[in-house]
Amino acid sequence: MTGRGVFAAAVLLFAMPSAAQDLLIRNATVHTATTRGTLQNTDVLVRGGKIAAVGSNLQAGGVQAIDAQGRPLTPALFGGISEIGIDEVSGEDATTDSSLALGENAKDMVVRPEFDVTLAYNPDSVLLPVARVEGVGFTLLGAGSTAGGSIVGGQGAVMRLDGSADPLGPRVLFVQLGSDGAGLTGSSRAAQWMLLDQLIDETRGRIPVGAHMALLTPAGRSTLARYLGGGGRVVVGVNRASDIRQLLRWSKRHNVRIAISGGAEAWKLAPQLAAAQVPVFVNPLSNLPSDFDQINATLENAAKLRAAGVAVAFTLGDSHLARKMRQLAGNAVANGLPWEDGLAGLTRVPAETLGVGDRLGSIAPGKIADLVLWNGDPLEVSTVAQQVWLGGRAIPMRSRQTELRDRYLRTDAPAESGGLPRAYPAAVR
Repeated sequence: MTGRGVFAAAVLLFAMPSAAQDLLIRNATVHTATTRGTLQNTDVLVRGGKIAAVGSNLQAGGVQAIDAQGRPLTPALFGGISEIGIDEVSGEDATTDSSLALGENAKDMVVRPEFDVTLAYNPDSVLLPVARVEGVGFTLLGAGSTAGGSIVGGQGAVMRLDGSADPLGPRVLFVQLGSDGAGLTGSSRAAQWMLLDQLIDETRGRIPVGAHMALLTPAGRSTLARYLGGGGRVVVGVNRASDIRQLLRWSKRHNVRIAISGGAEAWKLAPQLAAAQVPVFVNPLSNLPSDFDQINATLENAAKLRAAGVAVAFTLGDSHLARKMRQLAGNAVANGLPWEDGLAGLTRVPAETLGVGDRLGSIAPGKIADLVLWNGDPLEVSTVAQQVWLGGRAIPMRSRQTELRDRYLRTDAPAESGGLPRAYPAAVR
């Protein structure tokens, strides 16, 4: 039995009914992701699915108690900006709902900011348990830009991976700029600013509804209006430093509250981003000039941004590999980012950036009890989550991957004894 299996058995041995949302975790190394930092030999009491107390020698008669034996306890992690629950198999169109394409060909730009991907979310997706057993507790559903759509991809929101069908917190609007969006804007990134300014003019009534050049529906104008004047958060996919500079000017001119996704060259504008209080979702593994938008990518991007005072979170943009978010944070730490900031980039920072910091992303009284107990440093790739609690409930540490592992690694059994056929010939021993 693996270490994870031994611990799971211990949890079951001492467990109250699995539906219980009251829990006492004793003697943990609690990484709070708050200003309290890391607390040694500390207890966390959960009542009604929320954290009731964090301290020493907490008492709670009759409540399920778990001895953490000094192991690390963290908030459940952020899975990045992903398509978990809206993109089951990327190569199978019938299972993908993450982008809108109403245009007749690749040059048509149909702008529908009212497009909301959370309406297509499937809480029964097999991707949820795959991410959960690795300690991922929430993600931001992203709306992508594609041919026949526009650089304004649409709206997404935070989804907890506890099987809930509805989003948590406010909607987020997605915009794609730079070379990735140039094909939708006349093959010029200069046109992106022209068109964004036109959308602002339409939203503010300077272009009449139904005008020949108008791009927005009444619903689209109403949606965009919510994001102007410092309203909802707009997440902008952009990498090149010169594009980020223009973005800062545009957001200041129109008072748009933005965050950056990607930001491979964001470190070159770190002081300006800090002054404008713009969080950046980075991929710390971006290091090579994979295209002309990120010639100056560096493994030190996260560290340089944080040193300048920028709020740094992480994203990989891959739903099937959300579990690798810890590896991203670990690489950022290996390249100069302080460890506590690495954990914050997986927990508190994305929660606060996305308007759910009052409920998720840290271990403090009043927060939802989305917790993970690890067998070692959670930023080490070899560490595993021994138990995940969402809303105080211990989730089954099983997924499609663990089922496949157990099927094909177990000792062969004949079919008459209930054994399953192998999917491929057994290895020659």
